Amino acid sequence: MLKAIKSHGPSKPIHFYCSSGGNAGLACVNAAIALNKPATIVVPVTTSALMVGKLKTLGANVHQHGASWLEADTYLHAEFLDKDPNGVYVPPFDHEDIWEGAATLVEEIDQEIGHYDAIVCNVGGGGLFAGIMEGLERRKYFRRKNIQVLAVETKGADSLTQSIAKGEHITLPEITSIATSLGARKVAKQAYMWAQREEVTCLALSDAEAAMGSVRFADDERFLVEVACGVSIATVYDGRLRQIFGKGMSDDQWKCQRIVVVVCGGNNVTLDILEGYREKYAKVVEVDRQAESLLQAQNGVRWVDRKMDESKTKDESGYLMPMEMPRP
Repeated sequence: MLKAIKSHGPSKPIHFYCSSGGNAGLACVNAAIALNKPATIVVPVTTSALMVGKLKTLGANVHQHGASWLEADTYLHAEFLDKDPNGVYVPPFDHEDIWEGAATLVEEIDQEIGHYDAIVCNVGGGGLFAGIMEGLERRKYFRRKNIQVLAVETKGADSLTQSIAKGEHITLPEITSIATSLGARKVAKQAYMWAQREEVTCLALSDAEAAMGSVRFADDERFLVEVACGVSIATVYDGRLRQIFGKGMSDDQWKCQRIVVVVCGGNNVTLDILEGYREKYAKVVEVDRQAESLLQAQNGVRWVDRKMDESKTKDESGYLMPMEMPRP
């Protein structure tokens, strides 16, 4: 948005337009307020009343259209942007300026903690992921430090994971996940290209796992994050981080790994929403974990259940670490 003002000239009238599942629109409105410019946001009908209310409270012109971001974006262009000579499009994820901004996250991580081995982030349209990859590539970290990246989605909004699995840049027929902030039926082409790198692993978790990631994070850290973010955090709780990044490592080796989990997207969430997740999904996740543990045991791997064996496998922070068992 700053670059748009600079290129158009500060004296020229500008009206910003953004299509979004919610969070990108909220960011656009906040920036527009800071720049003293008007903003119109179009969100799909699946965007929560909570998020729509926040957008309106900030003074945005808000419209709801379509079942997913793609329909909302098409409507935005046809009904508003194409008819406004002073209109400026603010893409939620598919633009090099967005990636450049997200890439600064890598600079901040370097300043904060220095050395690290991997980064975990959620993926909607792929703007955050593409930015992180750009930041790592810019510093030649893939070659110099062998940094790994885990890109996480929810099933039903997993356009990137399915694209990589099928070997083509696909468009999902619809979004069925509760994580509407991840509701891009097709990720940015640049995100799809980055995901083909050998340093990248794509993963899709269920809505239940993502929701309980948010619930557990609130219990442990007293931070409220929406389910679109909880999907990344869930990998911390269920042993997948070690399964992906620590395969073959001893417990001592695993404890020395430094993995950054990007925590973002806390707007579409309340305590009541999290409590609803707990009531709806806690038992579902427990049953799924038991079934997964049985399957892993059959393949020679067992992940220790926190409730079953809390005295044996705590790491330095008090959380249980998964254990690799020899094949029978």
